[in-house]
Amino acid sequence: MVVFRGERIFRAPAHAMTHSARSVASPRVVSISDLRAIAKRRVPGSVFDYLDGGAEGEVTLRENCRVFEDVTFRPRHAVGFVECPLRTRVLGFDLAVPFLLAPVGYSRLMHPAGEVAAARAAGNAGTAYILSTISGHRLEDVKAASKGPVFYQLYLMGGRGAAEAVIDRARIAGFSALVVTIDTPVSGIRERDFRNGMKELVSGSALDKIPYLPQILAHPGWLMGYLRDGGTPPLPNVVVPGKGPMPLVDITAALAASTVTWSDLKWIREHWRGPIVVKGVLTADDARRSVDEGAAAISVSNHGGRQLDCVEASLRALPEVVKAVHGQTEILMDGGIRRGSDIIKALCLGARAVLCGRAYAYGLAAAGEAGVNRAIEILRTDLDRSLRLVGCPSVDQLDRSYVNVPANWDAD
Repeated sequence: MVVFRGERIFRAPAHAMTHSARSVASPRVVSISDLRAIAKRRVPGSVFDYLDGGAEGEVTLRENCRVFEDVTFRPRHAVGFVECPLRTRVLGFDLAVPFLLAPVGYSRLMHPAGEVAAARAAGNAGTAYILSTISGHRLEDVKAASKGPVFYQLYLMGGRGAAEAVIDRARIAGFSALVVTIDTPVSGIRERDFRNGMKELVSGSALDKIPYLPQILAHPGWLMGYLRDGGTPPLPNVVVPGKGPMPLVDITAALAASTVTWSDLKWIREHWRGPIVVKGVLTADDARRSVDEGAAAISVSNHGGRQLDCVEASLRALPEVVKAVHGQTEILMDGGIRRGSDIIKALCLGARAVLCGRAYAYGLAAAGEAGVNRAIEILRTDLDRSLRLVGCPSVDQLDRSYVNVPANWDAD
């Protein structure tokens, strides 16, 4: 297994990969929640809460998952299929499954292979990977690791000069699309991070880290990987003109100074000639504006409940957005996907595909690339089984007739 570390490459021993794969194999791991439990044991509390937590009271975080219970199935029985194709087409790319791996900031903190491992797993599975601006690995290395399409999620951190430079790098490296996140004028307050010392872990002095040392020392496997990887290096894809790569500690201030506006989309579209996905849409107004600004796709998203708390769950907002765009652009959705049945419900309500974030990130934190592979395998197997149980011959034939939706959802 090749793992990229900055610009250097090292080869992990084969037995390490085998052990990782065994640690997440069935019957020990049969669901995404099993991967979550292993991740919680493997990494320090601050790292787990960074991955697992949400904004403020975490109302939206919880509702993103719970809301799937409000949509029930209307299966067709006494039917059977030799095959149930799971393929779909997103932004002109044929994907083997109707889910993409969503951008997860600084995945390198969860495992040294981080974004490179996730991109490789996505490509091997025949789907796309979306790289966060807040990445621990160079975008060129991430793109080189994947057999499939890789998209770049863009924040305007460091100003337009830094953004234009990274757009140029993404184009030269062969990235296929830009994903512009519009719901982050400032960073949401994630209270778990304050309580568990996330800031101190990534940027504090040795003295600042002392209160949190017990939780770090209690995870020697993670700690050894973290130290071998050099701790938390600067962000290699946010290169500020005249200053160099941005330190991880500067993210909150940088986000506050880099709000994306509709006028920014105009110059982004002028600088990037490929497809643009607008991520963070929850209302019909923003959906129509995204279409007007030339979005090739929209991702219905509340940032995984990590920004503004007490907004609608993504699945709940999906019908309003689908209705507003009238088929003028592709619709994606992210938020709360943990099972194949969740994916089916989103597709029935009009999504072309979904983005999975925490589902694979739990796997990454649990067992590196082997964990991401296992998360993808779980979702794919769930999806195939649920599709057959619903009685639908392929994902491209799913529609509202296969689900019961609460009456007030159609009142929008």
